[in-house]
Amino acid sequence: MHESPSRHRAYRKTIWMVLITAFILFAGVIALGLWHSAELRNIFSGQFNDEQQVIAQNISRLIERELDFLEKEIRLLRSEVAANPFSPEALQPGIQKSLARISESGVRKIMITDPGKNTEEAAIHHYTTGDHWVLPGSEMNWPASFPDPGALSKETVWFSRPKPDRPNITMFMAAALPADKGLIVFDINVSWLLSPFLKDIRSGKTGYAWIICDQGYFLYHPENDFIGRDAFDVRQQKDPRISFHTINFIQQEKMLKGLEGTGHYESGWHRGMTGRIEKLIAYTPIRISDAFPQRWSIAVVAPVAEIEGLVRDAQNRQMLIQVLILTAIAASASAVLLFEKRWSRYLEQEVNERTQALSRSEEKYRSLVESAEDFIFTVDPNGYLMSVNSFAAAFFGKTPEECLKKPLSTLFPRHAAKKMSQLAGRVFRGKRSVQDTFDIAEKDRLTWINANFMPLKDKKGSVGAVLCIARDVTEQKNLESRLINAEKLASMGTLAAGVAHEINNPIGVILGFSDLLLQDAEPDSQAWEDLKTIERQGMHCKQIVENLLSFARHGRESTEYADLAECIDEVIKITRHTLEMNDIETDIRMPDHLPLVNGDFRQLQQVFLNLVNNSMAAMPAGGKLVLSGSVDETNRRVIITVSDTGTGIPETDLSHIFEPFYTTKAEGEGTGLGLFVSYGIINRYGGMIECTSRTPEESDNPGTTFTITLLQAPERMDHE
Repeated sequence: MHESPSRHRAYRKTIWMVLITAFILFAGVIALGLWHSAELRNIFSGQFNDEQQVIAQNISRLIERELDFLEKEIRLLRSEVAANPFSPEALQPGIQKSLARISESGVRKIMITDPGKNTEEAAIHHYTTGDHWVLPGSEMNWPASFPDPGALSKETVWFSRPKPDRPNITMFMAAALPADKGLIVFDINVSWLLSPFLKDIRSGKTGYAWIICDQGYFLYHPENDFIGRDAFDVRQQKDPRISFHTINFIQQEKMLKGLEGTGHYESGWHRGMTGRIEKLIAYTPIRISDAFPQRWSIAVVAPVAEIEGLVRDAQNRQMLIQVLILTAIAASASAVLLFEKRWSRYLEQEVNERTQALSRSEEKYRSLVESAEDFIFTVDPNGYLMSVNSFAAAFFGKTPEECLKKPLSTLFPRHAAKKMSQLAGRVFRGKRSVQDTFDIAEKDRLTWINANFMPLKDKKGSVGAVLCIARDVTEQKNLESRLINAEKLASMGTLAAGVAHEINNPIGVILGFSDLLLQDAEPDSQAWEDLKTIERQGMHCKQIVENLLSFARHGRESTEYADLAECIDEVIKITRHTLEMNDIETDIRMPDHLPLVNGDFRQLQQVFLNLVNNSMAAMPAGGKLVLSGSVDETNRRVIITVSDTGTGIPETDLSHIFEPFYTTKAEGEGTGLGLFVSYGIINRYGGMIECTSRTPEESDNPGTTFTITLLQAPERMDHE
């Protein structure tokens, strides 16, 4: 039976309709797949670039904080140098301590210029770790770009432009000494400064970061051959076949102008791979100096293929499956729907895994904030805490979770919280960073912090939150206080010396005439007794004058050495009976083989005798006297503490106890020279004497502790 022509035509027509319909569906599916793939690539690329932007911002803040740390260090060193007459040898210990703190920040050398009266007297003092040398004026090769010291204010710190000196890059930081005395200069190896922050950076699997200065030179790049070379030329020299117009435009019009943003460009290599490689880039500026405007720019880059590869592979597989599905769409519609659902889950899982990888990368840099020993937190416009790092919360005995969405007074004392709220309000209104130093009184502890409040802006430029990074500067404050006290004592010593010289002359006359009159007086007569009284009191005045002169006299450094254990043992033998009569228990805690120290045995004996007598006077009803010793091997110091359980010294008197003629004893019981002379003896041998005290009103355990620190004798003396 043959098929009729009309039926055959209908069959062919149906076949063509099916084919055309299948072709239209196939074309539609392909077009839809391509569009969907492009959208996914755009979404994932944008999200990935945003994550790279966060990484770049975090690194930028860390580098800026490191430069701020160096700026504070050079100001502190400038204060120390300016506080005393210029002496390269006397500055050596302080500069070596500063180098120990800042060498990890890239500082390889500290230089101090001494302009002298003329070129022949000029010199540059170079300090490296453990070493010091001087270049005279005739050999000075000072960069012409360095500032004139007189043009810098005492608050200004000057930064030089990075100087490409492959394979290293050098940058200088300078601060002027007062009265045009010269400059303090930090010689910074930029590679050493940047490497700790950048060498382990990973954006995605293989992404990395690089930095250019505002002169267009690479300051850091994983390709070591790029460092110190022009960022606009070195790429073209490496692969002249590729046009680097896009990245050059981004560098010239965005990065060098201090802008922040994201984009993409074409490169010819990436971590060992070669060929045309499209990369995603996120960049942000690094503020170096506002006084001498300079900004660098950091870029975080990664191949687009890392993101698009997943989408492209998924798209190809999806299109193949859809073609197969279209050939049997009538019989397997349900299977297609099931497969599409399963496939969507697969894509979602792949996206989640990539997002988690980026989140872990971000978490790595967030941990840097958590591990920092600074107070780091953010505040919303209402003064409520949005985030708090672990160090700040633990400092006040809390956890970060307990502080979130609560006012500042929940974490900080009320007066400090009020001050911080005012500073944060200024940032919200002015959209500029502010900085201040204030104290935090917490129970028995007083802490000084230096806080920097910075605006966190959204894409529209509005300030949505304020970030605060505060550092504990209590030790710096205490150092400033000790420096002020030392200057005051030095002035008083000079005054005392002048007064002592003036008094010596009339005392000499009195003693001379007393001696003449004694020769004519009958022994044991009333006149003879009166003259002996005048002689005794005159000798007493002479001894007081000698004590004043010994404090103010600055001779050469002593080469004598003393055994402190033997010195203290003799003092206790002398005073043991008096201590027992006053019902005072004595506790001596000296380690075996205590090293010898710089100092005269008898003069140090006088110091400890003064301290023991003061302790006895502070314990009229009895108590306990503890003398203990220890050795600081790191700094080659011997430390002796003299502690009592007496009535203590009020805080108002504590800052005056080392002044001449200042005494807390009743009239007639003390001259006020014991601690004054003791301070002079300890200071003469390069040591320190410090005092802490608590009165019964301030503590349940009142008492006073004097801490004496003396230099160890050279090792060969210890072994003799």
